[in-house]
Amino acid sequence: MNDTEAFELAREAGLRTHHFYGGLHLRHHKKISCRTRVERPPLPEQLTVPLNQYAGETAEAVVRPGDRVLKGEVIGRCQSCAAAHAPVSGTVEALREVPSATQPGIQTPAVVIRPDGREQWVPREAIADWRAASPRQLIERIRSGGIAGLGGAVFPSHIKAAAARERRVHTLILNGAECEPYISCDEMLMREQPANIVLGARILRRAVGAERVVIAIEDQMGAVQAALEEAVNAARCESITVVRVSTIYPEGGERQLIQVLTGLEVPAGGLPADIGLVCYNVATAAAAAAAVTQGTPLIERYVTVTGSGVAEPRNLLALVGTPLAHLVEACGGYLPGAARLVVGGPMMGFPVASDAVPVTKGVNCVLVLTSQDISTSQTEMPCIRCGECARVCPARLLPQQLHLQVTNRLWDQARDYGLSACIECGCCDFVCPSHIPLASRFREGKTELRNRAGKARAAARARQRFESREARLAREERERAEGLARRREQMRDRTQRQKDVQAAIERAGRRRQTDGEPDDT
Repeated sequence: MNDTEAFELAREAGLRTHHFYGGLHLRHHKKISCRTRVERPPLPEQLTVPLNQYAGETAEAVVRPGDRVLKGEVIGRCQSCAAAHAPVSGTVEALREVPSATQPGIQTPAVVIRPDGREQWVPREAIADWRAASPRQLIERIRSGGIAGLGGAVFPSHIKAAAARERRVHTLILNGAECEPYISCDEMLMREQPANIVLGARILRRAVGAERVVIAIEDQMGAVQAALEEAVNAARCESITVVRVSTIYPEGGERQLIQVLTGLEVPAGGLPADIGLVCYNVATAAAAAAAVTQGTPLIERYVTVTGSGVAEPRNLLALVGTPLAHLVEACGGYLPGAARLVVGGPMMGFPVASDAVPVTKGVNCVLVLTSQDISTSQTEMPCIRCGECARVCPARLLPQQLHLQVTNRLWDQARDYGLSACIECGCCDFVCPSHIPLASRFREGKTELRNRAGKARAAARARQRFESREARLAREERERAEGLARRREQMRDRTQRQKDVQAAIERAGRRRQTDGEPDDT
């Protein structure tokens, strides 16, 4: 199948569902956090807003300690990443480094704000009629609202929208297939705000230039399907389809979901736009709707606080910058035996050392585990080449081979075997009988590949600069030599002309002496 055929076939996304390779059937543990409606926790005494919300460029702080800020005011500005906004009105107390909740071991600059309790908003500019607005205006409003992917990647939404429009995608996919166990924030959002999600879908469809929208949800979400379809009918939008997909982890991964909806695989090293698709999280769509129609920037999000180590598991509408400890306290606090705090789900989440870590745009779940939930540390044993990891790998990789290459630092081979295609889903860890922490090894290996690629690019740039300098010096030397040769030639020509003139003068003098001088006698 060539690229054109795949592009056209992808137009049938959602008309029938398919299966991706591998995956796991897991217990979801979602009901315990879906029993009560979503509420806002009390306002914390202090909010710490990180200026790096994803693995990319860090926003530059535009406030200083002592400044008073209004709710929704820009406090961090960036061209290639999402802007940061003040989640409350109050006073900037400090600018300091804090641990990242979603990037283990990374410190990020942050703005510390003490709320004044007044909740005074900065003047907000809404687009009165988004249907009449140009796609460029919609994308600009998404950019100024700091909208980023709320499914976990936190990639700036305006960059994705502009690229999708340039590639002329035909289908927008909203990802509501929340596959990680315990996490239910998207499900609760779809239950409670289906109209906002549908509005966001329509706005994003106009922004990216898509013809139709597919909202994908898990087949266990019957109530969600009813709510979304009612909202679609109320909006009278025939271009939006709600599709239920099989609950097999990790069907919520972007590439796996696309394969389920189309039967096609995104080309290796490519993007969904290569086959005419663009994918956003349902929460991102709701945030885009608020930014465009209300002028409200992304300063809060649904967060699941759950696990057997918290008293009252539930979902909260948390401000960005809220300490994790404040969310746990709003859910009744820790239960005896609470032993580990994880940001994200049990498969792809990261343990954090302190509950003082603040909520970012990428924090979708705070999971409190007890000692009984944590498996007893097993001694890592040698790989027995059983192939179970390859059987469940949704990216169709050979984890046992990649592990051999990573542990032996055979980076070129690991790259050639597709290490960068690993989605870090943890399926291989789950089934490994030798208790090898494959996903973490691959995560470290991917970091090493990125670092090596960065060094290679830097070396290539340095080599290019050196070669350009050598070429410039050689050109300047050649030009100097040519200039010197021209000046010497000019000097020879001038000397020769002087000699010719002098010779002419002498000849004229001799002629006068011979022909025209009188005889003295």
